[in-house]
Amino acid sequence: MSVSVKTLGIDRLNVDERLALVEEIWATICVDAKVFPLTDAQRAELDRRVADDEAFPDDVVPWDEVKVSVRALLGK
Repeated sequence: MSVSVKTLGIDRLNVDERLALVEEIWATICVDAKVFPLTDAQRAELDRRVADDEAFPDDVVPWDEVKVSVRALLGK
């Protein structure tokens, strides 16, 4: 049996539950990040983004606001 949204029952979860699951899955991927070495270009881009964040620390949108905005766009 192949793994899919349907076989795992993920399609029966509501949006909040699916978002929480995505966050949990992403966290497990981050733990294994050493398995996926970055290219020089990727490292440079991350360094650029960190520098931009440090230069403009107030130029951010909290995750909760992003979720509310996306849900509003999706009509949920």
